Amino acid sequence: MMAQQGNKKAQKRQTRARRKAEEEARQKALEEEAARERKQQTLIGGLVVAVIIILVAVIAVVAFRSISKKNEANKVTADASYSTLQNVKTKPKYANDKGGILISKDGFDKKIDKVPTVEIYMDPLCPGCGSLHRQIDTDLDKLVDSGQVNLVYHFMNFLDPDSTDQYSTRAAGAVLYVSSHDPSTQHLLDFVSNLYKKDFQPAEGPDYKATSNDKIKEQALAAGVSQSVIDKAFNGTYNKWLEASYNYTVRRKDLLNSSGQMSTPAVTINGKLMDMSEVSQLGITQQQALLKSLGIKESQVGKEGVLPKIGTGAPESLS
Repeated sequence: MMAQQGNKKAQKRQTRARRKAEEEARQKALEEEAARERKQQTLIGGLVVAVIIILVAVIAVVAFRSISKKNEANKVTADASYSTLQNVKTKPKYANDKGGILISKDGFDKKIDKVPTVEIYMDPLCPGCGSLHRQIDTDLDKLVDSGQVNLVYHFMNFLDPDSTDQYSTRAAGAVLYVSSHDPSTQHLLDFVSNLYKKDFQPAEGPDYKATSNDKIKEQALAAGVSQSVIDKAFNGTYNKWLEASYNYTVRRKDLLNSSGQMSTPAVTINGKLMDMSEVSQLGITQQQALLKSLGIKESQVGKEGVLPKIGTGAPESLS
């Protein structure tokens, strides 16, 4: 009996020892697993920190380059840009030294004395430019044809990034080519108006839809431009000049609006910028603002012998 009790006690001790050993082994395994996890987390954390450091360094380099590029661009003066524009070898036939194409009743680059000069700065993709032209082109056509104003077009291409196929450069380049190879000023006026028609002018940015050269050609042909001329208008003949003209135009202090920026559409009358924000505040249309600035009534537009009141002087006040 006593031997049996002794065996039972021995078995209990063995069971307790086995359980203790198992618990110690399990605890050791847990500790080893936790150590491995801590080591892995430390490694991952180190990698994350390294990646973050690399990303910060890359961003810093990109930012530095962007700032440097912007600072370099800002260092370029209007005088330097003007000089660059003058030195472009291939220029539109009738382009003046400030990047404009002058049109009068007598033809290209034939300024009429004693009448106002209206200058328009525009990008073919600019929605505001489209709105302006749709308001004033009918009157402008009559004003030019009757010898009441000189008109100067300045074409820009800064909205290329808002298209997928450099629409601004292609359209502006086509207009410049037509101005140099088609002697009809009326064809050019109508071509520009056609590019800004509401049912043609492409939308900018994410709503832009690819517009082929053939589509632009259609607008030129509808304006009376010959097929032989417009077929050659997309070879980039004046692209360097167009870019140089843009770089100079945006640096001209006389074109800065009330916000201190040059923006399109911009209209000057005898060299004085028409304040588009004032036009908006007064609640009048751009057509009304143009005629009021010129000092001519709508009923007088296109009438031979009736000249705008301001002549070559300062525009009339809008207010």
